[in-house]
Amino acid sequence: QVQVVESGGGLVQAGGSLRLSCTASELTFDDYTMGWFRQAPGKEREGVSCISWSGHRTYYVDSVKGRFAISRDNAKNTLYLQMNSLKPEDTAMYYCAAARYDYCLGSWSDDGVDYWGKGTLVTISS
Repeated sequence: QVQVVESGGGLVQAGGSLRLSCTASELTFDDYTMGWFRQAPGKEREGVSCISWSGHRTYYVDSVKGRFAISRDNAKNTLYLQMNSLKPEDTAMYYCAAARYDYCLGSWSDDGVDYWGKGTLVTISS
């Protein structure tokens, strides 16, 4: 049974940093584009960032460009999201996702997601 598990969320002050991690088991990790979604209270879920299986292609939603960096370690079946210069508007539940047939080509939609994690909460205080 595939398991996708996020970690690294927490409460930080605006301007601070967090690194989220996501491990996936029981799947061939490097067959999948991996990425992060987030959902703030009362808002729709949005695709934050994705990375292709090789790591050669990445995508970031405009609101996080220059502040967030996605990476992956296929040997460890682990995905990362380094989040710097955090803002209160980054407060959300962050979800890790795996998509076999989404190639991270300039967008990141939940339409192609095969597996989801349960989420990790990120709270940024002003």
